[in-house]
Formats: sequence, structure tokens, C-alpha cells
Amino acid sequence: MGTGTDAPCPALPSPGTAGLLSLIWLASPALPVGGFSYSEGLEAAVEWAGVSSEATAADWLLDQLHLGLARGDLAVLAASVQALRADRLDRVAELNQWVLHTRETSELRLQSVQMGRSLIDWLRNLQPAQAERVQGLGLSYPVAFAAAAAGSPASTADICAAYAFGWCENMSQTAIKAVPLGQSAGQRILARLAAEIPAAVAGAMALDDAGRQAFTPRLAVLSARHETQYSRLFRS
Repeated sequence: MGTGTDAPCPALPSPGTAGLLSLIWLASPALPVGGFSYSEGLEAAVEWAGVSSEATAADWLLDQLHLGLARGDLAVLAASVQALRADRLDRVAELNQWVLHTRETSELRLQSVQMGRSLIDWLRNLQPAQAERVQGLGLSYPVAFAAAAAGSPASTADICAAYAFGWCENMSQTAIKAVPLGQSAGQRILARLAAEIPAAVAGAMALDDAGRQAFTPRLAVLSARHETQYSRLFRS
């Protein structure tokens, strides 16, 4: 007859659970940074670039993931995490200036500044010492995300993947509203985007300063046109 000591031990969280939970939190669309109010040019692409279906929206966002996010924000995020963990605030400031100087339109720049400021305000309530550490740097969103995540035990690659997933989820929701599409179509778009995140992160982490770039001319033109678009739901 068995005794109480024969009962199986309950499964315990792995050592990486704390880092995972912190990344889930940061990637959540519920994070109060205002990402839901921006389309990053998608609304203008619906108006002028033929994005009118699930397939065209997914293709547009996949290009944006690989040609824009991976080569710019994700590369900056990876370098910023490493700089913060090495206590290189001079390097953090340098990376932040690169982001601000390479935003190709006023809308995209204002988005990154506003979301970065909101994330640091959020961080001030949870990690006041880290928020104080970067106070006054005027962090753009990818660098602010690095500041929020650098103190976690998560790897740099996982931090980048969380950032990318948060972007993908937000953009798939944007497509639902802007195209418009149904919820199932939005989930299929998100699945396509999520499948490409590991490759995007690997590519971003392989870039040095010389390889990092922000060159998406078609998106820049559409973003500039969005500033005077007659009817719009989004701020970019």
C-alpha cells in the first residue's frame, strides 16, 4: 500500500520562468505605452499601396519585419541590452541617437519618442532605480524596451523575440481594423509573422554598427502621406 511519500512531486517552474514572465509582460498589448494607436504606415498602405486583403496585409508586414524592424530596431535593441548590462550608458545614448536620427518621418519619430517615454514612466513604478539610471536620455521605444528588459535573466535573443512578437501582435490587430479583416484572418497573419521571428532576430543580432540600417523608402513615402490622409484611425 502506498504512502504519502510515494506521491509524485509537483512540477516546479524552471530557472528561466522569471525571465519568461517578464518578457510576456513587456510584450503584452495591455502594456500602457500606446502602441495600439499607431499603424506604422499600414493605414496609408491600405489607402494607396493596394493592401486590401489578408494575403497582401501579411506580405506587407512580413517585408516590414525583415526589411525594417530586423535591420533597425531589433539590432539596436540587442546592442542596447548588452550596453546596459555592461553599464555603458554612453553607448546607450549613442544607439538612442541613431534611432531618433534615422526615423524617416515626423510621425514615426513621434511614435518612438512617445512610446519610449511612456515605457520609462511605467518602469518608474516597477524598477525605479533602472528608470533613474536612464533618466534624461530621452529614450526611443526600442532602447527603452532594452532598459526595461536588461535587468531580467532573459537572454538578449529572447528579449528581441519578445519585442518582435509584441510588434507582430500589434500590427496584426492594426490590420484587422485598417483593412479591415476578421479576427481569424488576424490570427493567421500573426502566425505567419511569428514563424519568421527567429530568423529576424538571428539576422538582427548578426549586424554590427556598420550593417545596421533604416532604409525603407516606400514606407517613408506612405508615412509622410499619412500625415495628411483625410480619414484615419491611427496616429502613424
